[in-house]
Order: sequence, then C-alpha cells, then structure tokens
Amino acid sequence: MIEEISIRHLGVIGEAQLPLGPGFTALTGETGAGKTMVVTALGLLLGDRADTGAIRSGSGQALVEGHWSIDERGAVADRVRDAGGDLDEGALILSRSISQEGRSRAVVGGRSTPVGVLNEIGQQLVVVHGQSDQVRLKSSTAQREALDRFAGPELAHVLGDYQEVFRRWMDAQSELDVLVADRDRRAREAEDLRAAMTEIEEAAPRRGEDDELTARAERLTNVEDLRLAAAQAHELISSESLDEARDAVALLETARRTIDRVSGHDPALEPIAESIANAGFVVGELATQLASYLASLDTDGGRELETVQERRAELANLMRKYGPSLDEVIDYLDSGSSRLLELDQDSDRIDALRLEVDADRARVSELADRLSDLRRTAGIRLSERVTGELAALAMSGARITVDVTTREEYTLSGRDQVAILLQPHPGAEPRPLGRGASGGELSRVMLALEVVIAATDPVPTFIFDEVDAGVGGSSAIEIGRRLARLAQSSQVIVVTHLAQVAAFATNHLRVVKDSAGTVTASSVQQLGGEERVAEMARLLSGLPDSETGLTHARELLETARELVG
Repeated sequence: MIEEISIRHLGVIGEAQLPLGPGFTALTGETGAGKTMVVTALGLLLGDRADTGAIRSGSGQALVEGHWSIDERGAVADRVRDAGGDLDEGALILSRSISQEGRSRAVVGGRSTPVGVLNEIGQQLVVVHGQSDQVRLKSSTAQREALDRFAGPELAHVLGDYQEVFRRWMDAQSELDVLVADRDRRAREAEDLRAAMTEIEEAAPRRGEDDELTARAERLTNVEDLRLAAAQAHELISSESLDEARDAVALLETARRTIDRVSGHDPALEPIAESIANAGFVVGELATQLASYLASLDTDGGRELETVQERRAELANLMRKYGPSLDEVIDYLDSGSSRLLELDQDSDRIDALRLEVDADRARVSELADRLSDLRRTAGIRLSERVTGELAALAMSGARITVDVTTREEYTLSGRDQVAILLQPHPGAEPRPLGRGASGGELSRVMLALEVVIAATDPVPTFIFDEVDAGVGGSSAIEIGRRLARLAQSSQVIVVTHLAQVAAFATNHLRVVKDSAGTVTASSVQQLGGEERVAEMARLLSGLPDSETGLTHARELLETARELVG
C-alpha cells in the first residue's frame, strides 16, 4: 500500500505531498492543475520510461518519492533485499529522479538500482488503469491476460509448465533447422578439413623446423666460400705446405724456444715463456677445429641444398594455406581434430534433436489442451460474474461472453484466441469490445473485470486515471460504488472529474493552481468537512459556493455513505 507520495518539479507541479493510505482516495482538481502529473509520478516510481519534457521549466531535475507499506516476508521484500535495499519494519521507500541531461536514477530502499528493478517491484504492487488501458482492453492479448488472471493459480501453474516446454521446443527446433539446413555446407567443411589434416600429417612439420632449414640453406648456398675461407685460415694457423714453416703454430714454437734459451738469465721471462706455450696449445686446437669443419663440408652440397629448398617450399605451402606461421599450422592440426569430431557428430545430434523435438511437441500439445480447457471453464465463470457487475453498473441489459477458440499455431501463451464479447442489450448481436463499445461502456467493463478478478488475483493497489470518462448520472454513481467495494480489499486511487465518483472516497485530495498558474506544496489539500462539500459542489456545477450545488453535494455524500454502509 502507498502511504505517501512526494513530487518536486514535475510538469506544472513545483512541490507537492499526497497523503494516501488505505481505502479509496479520490484526486480532483481543475483542468491543468496537475492531476495527470500525479499519475505520471506514480508511473516513474513503477519504472516507466523517463521523459525530460516532463521536468518543470527552469528546474534541473524532477524527483518523485513514494513511501510504501509492504509485507516483510513477501516476494516484494525479497526482491528489495536482493537489490541491496533496506526495509524499516515493512516501510519501503522508492524514489526516481530525472535530469535535463536525460539521466535517470532509481533508488530502492536506500540503494541505487537499475530502473528495471522498479518495474519488477511495481508489477507486484500496483495495477494502473487509464484511458490508454481502455484502448488496450480491445486487444485479444489484454483480454487473454485478464482471463488468465481470473483463472487463478491452477492455470498459472499449467501456463508456467507450458512456457518452459515451449521455449525448450523452440530452441531445439531452431538448432535442428540450422543443422539440417547447414548439413551440406558442414559436410563440405568436414571434407575440406579432413583433406587439410591429411596434408599436414603427411608433411609432419616440427616446431622451429622452418628456421632450421633457413639456416641450413644459407650454409649450403655459400659452401664454397665457407670452404675456401676455412682452408686459408687453417693454412695460416697450421700449414704443412710452407717450406719455411711460417704458420702461426711454428712461429709460436720458435718464439717459445728463443725465450727459453735466455730465461735462465732473468726469472721474469719464465711466465712469458709459459704463456707463449699456452698460446701454442690454443692455436693448435683452433687448427684441429678448422680441419674438422673442412671435413664436415659435404662435397655433394648441391644435392642437399635441393632437398632443403624442396622442404622449405613444402612448409611454405602449408603456411600459406593454414598459417601464416608454422606454429599456427601445427595448432590448426590440433584444433581441426576437435572441429572434425564435432562435424562428424552432426548426424547423431540431428537424430537426438528430432527425438527431443517430437517429445516436446507432444508435451506442448498436451499442455495447450489443458490450458484451453481451463480457459473455457474460467471464461464461463468470468462471463457470469462480469455480467452481474455490469447490471449493478447501470448496464442491466448488457451481457459479457468470453469466447475461447483454438488455433493451429502454438505461441508462448498457448494456442487460444480469447475474445471478450459485449451484448449491450437483449436481442443485439454480441460484438468484440474493439468494435462498437463506447468509451463509457469500456470504462464500466474494465472496472467490472477488475472487481471480479480482484477476488481471485488480489493486487495491493489500483490506480484509475479517469476511469469514468464518458460516464455520467446514475452510471457514475454505480462506478463510485464499485470502486468503494474494490477498496475494501485493495487500496484504490482514482483521478476523477465526477462528483458522483469522488463522493464514495474515504480520502479526498484536491490539486489547485496558485495565482501564477503553478502548483506549490500547499496546492495538494486533503479535504474534509465543508471544504470537501465545496469541492463536490464545484465538480457538480463549476461553482464551489453555489447554494444549489452545495445542497446537491451534501445529498450526494449522504447517498454515498448509505450505499456503502
């Protein structure tokens, strides 16, 4: 239940507070005073889309805050806690702000949340009806939803099971359709992949092999230059062809012997002679290494180079097709195995999906038939009860018929087409609400539906925005009476311009303009006593101080008390 709403800088409203509470609250006021903005404010608290055009001129932002009283053990309280919000002994505060820059901020129980959380909570707290909802009532979807609400928990349970199976069926059918449609393409992909893997496996590349072959090719391409340089270096270090033995080894040996001959005269020459001897050993080792290198140079390097270049070309071809690097070629072989296994399993998956689709289709059909039975049964009861309500709403000759027909096509809601037909008087042809029903008739049908449905699907709060449009006289009195009856089990908030409706309210609020044409904090007044009588007289005659209007207003208030009492 909504305890209070605060509004700042929304439309013509500068600042206003609306004390609400239990029972039936009527909100009245002159045209343009801001009654519609109150409904807009409630919509913002319930997660409606924000419109920066609703911000009051000259203000940076609009702010709406609502104080609710809820069950701390209920689903709403659980959702508030899930969102990180707090409750204070069942008191919940929701707020919404919108800025001129288009930013919107929602707060639930003191914690900022996405606007969608407000919508989730609002759907469980409030049902809003305006003139646009009368138009929506003409749609078959809205009529089916009304019937489903009336049918109660049993239908809701079957519908939940049906929707779960239906979604699974649709998902499996979609996957099956894709697999069947793509079967040829996937077969070609598998064939190409198998050929690629065969080609790579036959080549058997090794990681880093391309770098090794590049180095090998470089060596073989320059083998003659390498052989000549190594031979010359070997000759200079250790030559067997120089008659005078002028190679490095011989020179170092000569130097060592020369120093040895005189080292006895000066001990300082001994380490020098030793170093020369060591240098001779090192140079001799270099000569051995060069000899070994020369021996390793293949005399048939041309044939080996051809083999290396062929292998490089083979690897280059693989890298061009599956690379660009050799590592990626090898990785492709690994991933291709998994993909090929997946593709080869398509036929098995298709067979399995067909079994799933057939089983789910049969279950969907079974549950859809159950839904149809429940809706037809509920439709008969709804027809009788709403017809009874219409009789009390000054439509005694009218009759409502709920027609449930079965289609071939399955949808998320089943395969039923629901139509609420109105027979305005005996002998007339029943016609859909969308054709022929006047605005006043739609108002009364919608109210009758809510009164009847509330008995099986109670909602904490109902908000009606000029539900009495197109209605007057005794019909308006009956609408007020039915709203009062609905308020016995739910909170009812009504924006109205009819005194016959406002007379039944237990809480009467008036929105008035100040002299500048704006709404201030004092512009929403809770009326009682003579103030309420004066407002009723204004609604009746346009003159709050007309003696005739005041007399009529008192009479109307007394009549309302008698009818409700």
